[in-house]
Amino acid sequence: MRKLLFGLLTLILFSCNQTNDHTADATTLHQSVKKLSDVIVYDIFSPPVASRVYVYPAIAAYEAARHSDSTYLSLAGQLKGLNPFPQPNQNEEYAYDVAALHAFIKIGTFLTFSENRMEEHRTVLFDKIKEGGISNAVLTRSIEFGELTADHVLEWADKDNYKQTRSFPKYSITNDNSMWKPTPPGYGEGIEPSWNKIRPFVIDSATQFVPLPPTEFSLDKNSQFYKETMEVYEVVKNADAEKTEIASFWDCNPFALNVTGHVMHATKKISPGGHWIGITRIACEKTNSDFVKSAYSYALTSIALADGFISCWDEKYRSKLVRPETVINENIDPDWVPVLQTPPFPEHTSGHSVISRAAAIALTSIFGDNFEYEDDVELEYGLPVRKFNSFIHASEEAAISRLYGGIHYRPAIDYGVSQGEEVGNFVINNLSLIKN
Repeated sequence: MRKLLFGLLTLILFSCNQTNDHTADATTLHQSVKKLSDVIVYDIFSPPVASRVYVYPAIAAYEAARHSDSTYLSLAGQLKGLNPFPQPNQNEEYAYDVAALHAFIKIGTFLTFSENRMEEHRTVLFDKIKEGGISNAVLTRSIEFGELTADHVLEWADKDNYKQTRSFPKYSITNDNSMWKPTPPGYGEGIEPSWNKIRPFVIDSATQFVPLPPTEFSLDKNSQFYKETMEVYEVVKNADAEKTEIASFWDCNPFALNVTGHVMHATKKISPGGHWIGITRIACEKTNSDFVKSAYSYALTSIALADGFISCWDEKYRSKLVRPETVINENIDPDWVPVLQTPPFPEHTSGHSVISRAAAIALTSIFGDNFEYEDDVELEYGLPVRKFNSFIHASEEAAISRLYGGIHYRPAIDYGVSQGEEVGNFVINNLSLIKN
């Protein structure tokens, strides 16, 4: 009897030390990710930079949260240059969800401009956590562990070459008609021409998955390039309501300029990567995923997105292909206007095609094929909910939306999907995050 009581007491004490106080459910993580998305929109980060702002907080949150479930493995040693993380004291009690939230918010605050918005969110969130009855000792210890985790990720992030690329040469406009040049209405300079210099996360290099090149530029009316240009022209000219809705739904232009007479004002929207982060939240909520699985889902999806942008931007500034709007306005119809505003970077390949397929593959690896869901991510921007029967289905619609929107030729879409598929498959096949 004494042995039985001693065994039970030992089990209870061991559980107190090893099992964590869960004072925050997955909802708190989703709220924090949404707050980061809102700040990214407010601060107007370009799509590639936004992917960087998402991925580091997501990785930190996962690394802190995974300690609550031994099923999950560390990303250290699996991501480029990521060394082993500080470990919790096995004889102490932690609330790893609290640690994860602290790490996520600290890095999100560090990587954005509107620090006060993230800090205000943290204050409200942690006040509610305190009201939940967590002991001061566990709260303090958990925050300290989250701080260590965040600092480790920030030190790693500091070596990804981002700071150096801020001073790299800007894109130079040439007289070559086949080469990209700024488009109306803002005529913005080429965004992130050196993004291929950013350290990748899983892929070997920015050049690992070089897509097929674009069709050779030609204004000969019998050429393949001219036919592809005319396809864009005709699709926009004859667009029906459904195609226009699809184009608008996947627009994801962080800074669209609206011109009325001589007055110009901007409309801020979520980035392409941000849309897929929103889809991740939808999948987690639909499956009632717990905190650690949600953190895992955000981390894996954001990694696929980040590597997708690095791979895609490498090709954009290799081929430097001119956009349909420029070719059509200069050679076919000066009054033609695309459904969507042409973004300020070269055409090939389509960024949304690449990153959407990469993210879709990551999400499919977590939630399975034929995952039906309703996408309400764009609802706050005045766009209706759309239904999809799988993540792949959504990625296909995101890709073709670029043709419907008049901002990409078909090869950029088709080759972009293939490029994203290669990136996504490489990411999920080369990361081991769950024990077999």
